[in-house]
Amino acid sequence: MVKSVRIDRLLASTALGLALILCSHPGMAQQSGKQIEASVPMPNAAASTSTPAATPTDTKPGTVPADATKAAPKPDAATPAADPAKAAVAPTATPAPVVTGDSAVSDKLRELVTDKKLDRYFSRKADREGAESYYSKHDFKPLWVSEGAADARAKAASAYIAQVDTVGLVPSDYPLPEFAAGATPDQLAEDELKFTASILTYARHAQIGQIHFSRVGADISFNLVAPEPAEVLAKLVDTSDTTAALDSYNPPQQGFKALKKALAELRANNGQVAKPAEDNKPAPVKVGEGKTLRPGMKDARVVQLRARLDVAGDKNNPEYDNAVFEAVKAFQMSAGIGVDGMLGPNTVHTMNGVKTATGHHPKADPIDIVRVNMERWRWLPRKLGNDDGDYVMTNVPDYTLTLYHHGERYWHTDIVAGMPGKATPMITAEMKFITVNPTWNVPPSIIEHEYLPALQEDPNALDRIGLKLRQDPDGTVHISQPPGAGNALGRIRFNFPNKFLVYQHDTPDKYLFKREKRAYSHGCMRVENPLTYGEKLLSIELPNEHYTEARLEKMFGGSEININFPKPIPVHLTYQTAFVDQDGKLQLREDVYGRDAKMIAILKGSERKVADIAVERPPNTSSKPVKMPVGMYGGSGGGGPSFFESLFGGSRAQAGPTYYQSRHFIGPGGRYSVR
Repeated sequence: MVKSVRIDRLLASTALGLALILCSHPGMAQQSGKQIEASVPMPNAAASTSTPAATPTDTKPGTVPADATKAAPKPDAATPAADPAKAAVAPTATPAPVVTGDSAVSDKLRELVTDKKLDRYFSRKADREGAESYYSKHDFKPLWVSEGAADARAKAASAYIAQVDTVGLVPSDYPLPEFAAGATPDQLAEDELKFTASILTYARHAQIGQIHFSRVGADISFNLVAPEPAEVLAKLVDTSDTTAALDSYNPPQQGFKALKKALAELRANNGQVAKPAEDNKPAPVKVGEGKTLRPGMKDARVVQLRARLDVAGDKNNPEYDNAVFEAVKAFQMSAGIGVDGMLGPNTVHTMNGVKTATGHHPKADPIDIVRVNMERWRWLPRKLGNDDGDYVMTNVPDYTLTLYHHGERYWHTDIVAGMPGKATPMITAEMKFITVNPTWNVPPSIIEHEYLPALQEDPNALDRIGLKLRQDPDGTVHISQPPGAGNALGRIRFNFPNKFLVYQHDTPDKYLFKREKRAYSHGCMRVENPLTYGEKLLSIELPNEHYTEARLEKMFGGSEININFPKPIPVHLTYQTAFVDQDGKLQLREDVYGRDAKMIAILKGSERKVADIAVERPPNTSSKPVKMPVGMYGGSGGGGPSFFESLFGGSRAQAGPTYYQSRHFIGPGGRYSVR
């Protein structure tokens, strides 16, 4: 019995040896993998379902099974293939997968991702997580590599990045590897991730800006929506046009596209802007030097002053009256010099064209100006209007406001904006209603920094301009001005709630609109033609109500009337020192708040490398209520002495300067202007 088993084993090993010899024959070595596999004895699939498979003991000694010496016949095309679910599994080991260059790169990418080593290539957490998500979902297949080299997608992306200076960016900020010939899979995987990192950085900069607005000023606030990194990569995989996909991250608005064209023209013209022909305007009147002039004084130079500032009224009147006082004050505000309404030496020198060290911003290269304006377009929402394409665009350096309806220019007017140091903020908000006969509730910042200090100098100041002061039991101080013809907000206010407490409104100071530079307010925007503005807005919002200027004027009175909008209209407060006008000409405006200078310095300095990272800013306290000791202002109107009467002695009527015969007053340092 033992001898029989040994013989059986010998016969089986002999058969296996013969099969191996046949496989190693030179002729067999040239066969395909399927042919070689077929020459190995396999169980009979048909027999496995009906007849037991033959064992070595069923074979006669000294013979080899027929299946071991001939390949399996090819199936006839007309014969259906055997059902895989019923086919017997071959008792052979699974052949090892063929390793190619791309699969080796994938293996390396898998290693880098799973071992959490992406921080070598991505400094931002969002980019790391996006890359990890993308590569994991795509089985770690390279995005930029094919057959051991940069693929067509990588070449198209490289070509696009090389010309991003056309959209105001710098190509060297997005370094791309060259995928050197003969690079190892490890090197290709590293180049792959470096390429991905630069593309994600570009997409973010193109969409929300290379400079975060928080680095420019505390009075700027936008809701920036950065592209999702994993979606950027997926978009590039799914598109057939890599260039168009990358370009789509830039602002789509016509204003941005017009600046892109203007930038190309400037570069082609060595940065020179074509200047319009000079108008034949007479030289401005020179104002003579002399002693400081104040309200109530008479002097021959006042006549020169009236001509120089185009003061309304009798041009030959030598009296320094209220109209001259207000005109001088407006000039001082626009020039960025001390505002006191007096004609002193510094005001005369500035008026006559002698430059001073205060309030002047150096002129920048037009190319740089256009670039930073393109950057600010990236902060704005991609969709400017509501669902009907209605929105308001305010351009502070141009001192204009434009209403758009269905995406088209509908109406345009001039405005007065915030003075330097009290800038009109840059925001996007929604206009929700109009108020006719508004009450002016003085913002806390003005109460604290303007009115309370001014009251210490002149306790009659609020009474003279019709303001009311009230103090709550908790000490909060309120100052307001009731509706009326002399209200600082005029007869109509346009409301878009925002954290800076600014709005657009009418004004009784119509003379300010004669000035070329109109930066006089505390941040709010005064509208030159407010009734027309109201009519145009309501024709969009309530067309069936037939609001007209005349109808709005009939509503004037002593009580507030709110007209609510069915659909809010977005309002964009922008700072466009460079824009292309309706005639296709590039227009440049003064950098009144120094925002251009700040941004250009960032782009040209080392801060540029981290400029897209937001910085902490002190909290906005402009809306924080002003509180004083309880009862501090509670005496007035109650029969007893008020705080000011106790503080200064005597009655309020005895205190304060007498030459301010105006409904306005001058605060400390002459810094007065309503919002």
